[in-house]
Amino acid sequence: MELRQLEYFQMASRLKNITRAAERLRVSQPNITVAIKKLEAELGIQLFDRSQKQLSLTPEGAVFLNRIELALRNIQDAVLEVNDYKQLQKGTIKIGIPSMIGSYLFPKIFSSFQRRYSHLDIYLYEEGSMAIREQLERDELDFGIVIISGASQNLQLLPMSTNQILACVPEHHELASKESINISDMNDIDLIMLKEGSYLRHLVLQKLKSANITPNIVLESNQIETIKGLVASDVGLAYLLDFIAEDTPGIKALPLEEPIFVDVGLAWKKDRYISKAAQSFIDFCKGTLSLQKGNIQK
Repeated sequence: MELRQLEYFQMASRLKNITRAAERLRVSQPNITVAIKKLEAELGIQLFDRSQKQLSLTPEGAVFLNRIELALRNIQDAVLEVNDYKQLQKGTIKIGIPSMIGSYLFPKIFSSFQRRYSHLDIYLYEEGSMAIREQLERDELDFGIVIISGASQNLQLLPMSTNQILACVPEHHELASKESINISDMNDIDLIMLKEGSYLRHLVLQKLKSANITPNIVLESNQIETIKGLVASDVGLAYLLDFIAEDTPGIKALPLEEPIFVDVGLAWKKDRYISKAAQSFIDFCKGTLSLQKGNIQK
């Protein structure tokens, strides 16, 4: 039994898809298929139920996955710790970023960090905040720069900013003359939403549900510039964070009568070993945050 086989099985189990697992692990699909078949042959059991369209674990496969999760995590942490003792000048950091935050906030952090730590390899993964937080708990990512409001207690959080959710309407829309938006104004309004996995989407849908409003979602996208362009073209209304929505041509960004604020920040798993590469990123973000606060006080 090889470590590689276990890693391939683990990723295929998480993603429920061989092709996506191959893409995530940066190997060919046949490599994963062959490795899993060899693993099944060695164990003498079938790990996956292949009769369904989506790959799913057999009961035996679920038990096996549960057992190897901790073992693989301990091996990963052991390798990181040994590498730290060897004081290697290389390291990797895997960071998850929602498109909304990635497009506007992260480039400033990333460019400065990369200049200072050019010897580190950084891999970026774009998902919604909720999806990224789940991936952090499964040890698939080192960090997430996400909406941290409502995050699990299993995550360590470094708040970086507090932001307001604004309703974005075309500048000539009848709602654009209002000072603020009431949730009742959303009745029979076409909405453009972020895709599943977005915490902002989750909050907005929760708010609409509490008001007994069934949302009329006409389009879903994680491309922020596309969403803003569609709003400006009068395709529908959208909810975005203030630093993204404000001062956008063709759009009026309005606060809600009952404001919704969320915290944006850095998240990582509490009980995971922190490599020197990862610690350098935490320290950099803390330093950047302190510098920003100092500039504001001046």
